[in-house]
Formats: sequence, C-alpha cells, structure tokens
Amino acid sequence: MCGIAGIYHPETAKPVDPARLRAMLEPMGHRGPDGSGVWTAPGVGLGHLRLSIIDIEGSPQPMASADEAVTLSYNGEIYNFRELRAELEDRGHRFRTSGDTEVIIAAWRQWGPECLSRFNGMFAFALHDAARGCLFLARDRLGVKPLHMARLSDGSLAFASELKGLLRHPLLRCEARLSAVEDYLAFGYVPDDSSIVAGVEKLAAGHYLLIERGKPVPAPTRWWAPDFSRRIKASEGEAAEHLIHLMRAAVTDRMVADVPLGAFLSGGVDSSSVVALMAEASPKAVKTCTIGFDEAALDETAYAQAIAERFATDHRTRTVAAGDFGLIDRIADMFDEPFADASALPTWRVCELARETVTVALSGDGADEAFAGYRRMVFHHQEERLRRMIPAPLRRGLLGPLAKVWPQMDWAPRPLRARATLASLAKSGAEGYAEAVGVTGPAQRARLFNDAARRALGDHVAEARYWKAMAEAPAREPLDAAQYADLMIWLPGDILTKTDRTSMAASLEAREPLLDYRLIEFASALPAAMRVRGGTGKALMKRAMERYLPRDILYRPKMGFVTPVSHWFRGALTDQARALATSATLSRTGWFDMAEIDRIVAAHQSGRRDHGRLIWQFFMLEKSLAKLFGI
Repeated sequence: MCGIAGIYHPETAKPVDPARLRAMLEPMGHRGPDGSGVWTAPGVGLGHLRLSIIDIEGSPQPMASADEAVTLSYNGEIYNFRELRAELEDRGHRFRTSGDTEVIIAAWRQWGPECLSRFNGMFAFALHDAARGCLFLARDRLGVKPLHMARLSDGSLAFASELKGLLRHPLLRCEARLSAVEDYLAFGYVPDDSSIVAGVEKLAAGHYLLIERGKPVPAPTRWWAPDFSRRIKASEGEAAEHLIHLMRAAVTDRMVADVPLGAFLSGGVDSSSVVALMAEASPKAVKTCTIGFDEAALDETAYAQAIAERFATDHRTRTVAAGDFGLIDRIADMFDEPFADASALPTWRVCELARETVTVALSGDGADEAFAGYRRMVFHHQEERLRRMIPAPLRRGLLGPLAKVWPQMDWAPRPLRARATLASLAKSGAEGYAEAVGVTGPAQRARLFNDAARRALGDHVAEARYWKAMAEAPAREPLDAAQYADLMIWLPGDILTKTDRTSMAASLEAREPLLDYRLIEFASALPAAMRVRGGTGKALMKRAMERYLPRDILYRPKMGFVTPVSHWFRGALTDQARALATSATLSRTGWFDMAEIDRIVAAHQSGRRDHGRLIWQFFMLEKSLAKLFGI
C-alpha cells in the first residue's frame, strides 16, 4: 500500500521540477514509510511512497520497464498477479522482480486499457508510456484506493492519492466549492463526484483516464460497473455453496503478503465470516484485534471474544472511552475534506491496535452493500411494495400532509417512527431512498443556508446523484437500484474513504475480501429473496455461514461501530456545541443562517430533539474549513 503523486503536461513537454513532486509527497508520508522515489522526463513527473508488502526489497517505484519506455507509480495490490505473470511469460514477457508492480507494466504493454479487466485487486495508478505518448490513470472497480486530480493554470494535470498532497502544488487555488458543502451536509461526506476544493476532481471508481500528448484531455472512461439485471439459475442451497467458494477464494487471495497479516474482528457477521475463512486457510493462529467501549450499550467485545475462542485466534482487545473525542483534530487532518461518519474514531483506534503487530489487516467491509445488509435497504424493499399498492396521487396527497402533522419521535426505532415512513412513502422510491441514506434532509439544509447561499446553489440538489444512479441502474427491481446506487456513491465516498484514510494514517494496509469483484458480480445476480428475508438482509450469506458461525452471531441485530456524539454534545462537548452558533469560521463563509444553528444546538441540548449528527457535521465542517482555507 502506498501513496502516489504526479504532474503531466498534455500539450507540450514542459519540464517538471522534482522538488515539486517531493513537496506533494511529503504530507502523505504516512502512506509509505518504507521508501520514496521521484522520476521525471520531459512533460511528466511521477512520485511514489512505499509501504512494503510484497517483494519487499525488489520493487522500488516509480518503476520503469526494461527499455525505460513505460514508467509506473502504483498504489494497491493485484491479488492475481502470479497467474497474470505466468500468462504474460507464456506470451514472451520477462520479469526482473517478483512483485505485482512489474506485472501491471507488462499487462499494459500486452493489452492496453483492457488490462484493467484482468486485474483482481485494489489500485490507483499512473502509467506513462513514452512510446505511445500518453498518461494512463486508473482506479479499481469499487474505489478502494483514491486518486485526486486538478487541471492547473499552466495547462498541466496534477494528481495525488490524498487532497493534502495535491494542495502542495503552488498553482492550485484553494477555494471552497459551495455545492460540495451542500453535498456534505446531505450525506456526511463529500461524494466522489465532487470535492470541497473548487477545481479538484476525483477519478471515479471503475474509471480510467487516458491522455495522449497533443490531444484534448478526454472525460474519464468507465471500465466496470455492477450489473443487477441478471439473475442466477440455482437453488438456494447451490447458491450458498457457490457463495462459500467465492468467499473462500477472496479471503485466501488476500492472505498473500511478505509481512505480518491479521484481521479486524468486531463480532458481527461480516468480520467473523472473514476470520472464520482465514482460520480455515491458515496453519497458524490468525492475529485478530477488537476495540471495545467502556459503555456496555456500545460494546461488542464479548461477541468478538467468542469468535476468537471458536477459531483459536491470537486475539487482542483494547477498551477505549466512549468519550474518546481527543482525536477529533487528528481525524480532521486525516480526511482533509469534511467527514462526519463518527465511526472514523473507533476505526482509527482499531487500525492503531492492529499496526502494533501486523502490517496488513483484512476487514469485513462490503457485505452490507453487496448483500443488502443495511436496514435502509430492507425498509426500501418493503416500502416499494406499498408504493406499488397505493396510487401515487394518493400517496402524495394524503401521506405527505399526514407526515407533516405526525409527532416527531427521534428516539424510536425507524419502524415506530411513522412520520419518517409516511414522508418516505409520499415520495418516489428514489427520492425516499436518497433521503434515507442521507443525514440532513433538503428542508433542513434549506433552513441552514442563508438567502445568498441558496441563490448561489441554484438548482443543485445533493440527492439528485442518487435519483440519477437509481434511474440508470442496470436493475430488475427497486432493491437492485438502491444497492447499485450505494455501491457507486456511498461505498467509495464514505466506507472506503474511512477505511483508507484511517488505515493509511497508521501505515497499515487494509484489505476487503468481501469486495472481491467476483463476489459483487455474483451477489448482484441473486434474486431479492436471497438477499432480504424476514425483515433482515444478507439472507444467503447468513445461511452459507451457518456451518462456521453460531446463530447468536449470525442473527443478532446489526450494531455497527457506534460513537455517542449526541451524548457528547449534551455532556463533555456542550461548550463546543454552543460555540458553533458564534463560530467565526462558519460566519466568515457567508453561507449559513447562524441563528438557525443556534436553534438547533439549543433544541438538542434541551432534549427536545436529537440533532447530534447534524451538530457533529458542523463541528467537523468548521475544522476542515479552518484547516483547508484558513477561514
């Protein structure tokens, strides 16, 4: 796992200053503490930071081909590189190293952009081909590894793994993008199709950008997307057997490393499944680690301990205080852009713990997106059945007004919050699901912005990206469309960003076997009844894992990594919450109705409403704006 940076002049071969590349690498040093390198040629420069995982001594980067025509800077792992290497050797390619980096170079020379479809892995890379006169930027199918880009005033394209690296380029004007703030308030993160810094883009998951010198820079090309339009023809028993086969292959593929390897273990279905299959494949005790909380309602260590004992893992647990908010400034530094998923705090803690004994850790990320494990997906599946039964005019004319007068019950589980259900049913499926995914709804956001900001935003609506994705999804039914949108938007923007930044901040490589593309393609072809059943998701996965895991692990209610932000803002962070209403940073943006922020904080601290997540969003936004723009 590594960090990359680069500069490319697509029109004329202007020289690239190596010192500029080194400056871009410097703030990303945590991504590659084991080595660094810079390479330049007329019109191009590539930089690299290395965290050594495979072929520790033999694959320094940027790496050039034997004839020096192709040079690569690469972040990630290609899990099937040995099979590809053998195929390429049969085609006449010769290798000087034993790692996966050189395989990418040979695959490019053999197949061009089509090489991407042959890779099973996580990656973001920049490849310069002098013979073809081009730069090839590519990102893995699901966006596990990041890549930020910006066109600069001198005509160059600059790129880096993290925004902090890109910001070191002196020609990048650091100005805030208001529409990204709207997106952040809607979802709690800045989606991959935007950036908090105007002029910065992120290469989207499953896309590549091929730039040929002397030609206009084209739009990125999509090279992969999940397809929910197909259906498998198999019994549930046959499907469960095939799923186990795919999961086993995905886990064993990701256990290849020349450094110590372990796993995160929360005691939930996903991480427990990964540990079970690791234990099956490993002759040694699997190293596992768990973060616990000092509040019983948030603590899952007993479940993790039970799994550790069941599979005889080398298990370590660390308990942290639920009030462990001293890391907030560190978290803001990790993410650069505002990021309000409060589970980043315990995720960082478990990465720290893992790094004490291993360099690579397998996680359970991805199963909820692949197999419809989120409650919102289950609710959407159920609500769509009701939408089909109730005519749209009746839903809009009756249920919408009824939702407005129904009592607010923030404290209740969603099935008991009739107001939220009625409001969702009054909308289209895409509108209802987009708001269910979000943190702050459109009406609330409109009140938070002042008149000038609302005018500047114009017709920009954060949820529109979900409407578009669901409308365009290759899908057979509404559940398919919801999962497709989450895989395209939520997964890279929130889940994978969180895991990448927190693990890399600890110089730890995190691997996600349940995001193996073969698993995703299989899961997307499952009938809805094999995904959602009896009011819960991941039905087939749970059945498949019954031979490995006890029922109290498989079928207990989903908990997740919870951080008690609502409690913090009525307790230890009371003063900080109140200070938001008079924040010089938020006020100087000229975007917000500060009186509305004051009302929100007051309502929360009085106990009348639970605005903890919204206050947390402003808390993290304030820190990011101050750090990035000096506001």
